[in-house]
Amino acid sequence: MAQTGKNPKDSVVIMTEIVLPSDTNALGTIFGGKIMSWIDIAGAIAAGRHARRVVVTASIDALHFRAPVKVGHVVHIRARVNYASRTSLEVGVRVDSENPITGELTHTATAYATFVALDDHGRPTPVPPVNPETSEDKRRYEEAKKRRESRMRLAEEIKKGTPAVEP
Repeated sequence: MAQTGKNPKDSVVIMTEIVLPSDTNALGTIFGGKIMSWIDIAGAIAAGRHARRVVVTASIDALHFRAPVKVGHVVHIRARVNYASRTSLEVGVRVDSENPITGELTHTATAYATFVALDDHGRPTPVPPVNPETSEDKRRYEEAKKRRESRMRLAEEIKKGTPAVEP
């Protein structure tokens, strides 16, 4: 039985965090791992909203740090489901930092994360498809589909023992 699709806007998550001294390195800028943790949390919430199931992180790829984030700045993490296959979902996450004194916003990181929905026994379970409505939804959906195909090719290469990139 086919599941009813869901609109990407229904999975949107917006988190706001402040960068504390314990979140930063000796330069007073945030640890990349802290941002990665926030990306994972926001992504999991978005994927869980879409699937209405427990989800686990399968991968985080295409994580790009664009600018440093300073102690005392406010970080805004925005996540939403771009695409869903049978049991997995791709979530796009954007991170912006805000200087609380000037109000200046800076795009600091972008990532794509894949989550797998689990049933009550911890096994992968089907998720509703994504029904893109706006032109932006459709663009993100098509790009996510291409990224999924690329991830699947890479997984197959790894399984064969022929990694795409040598260490």
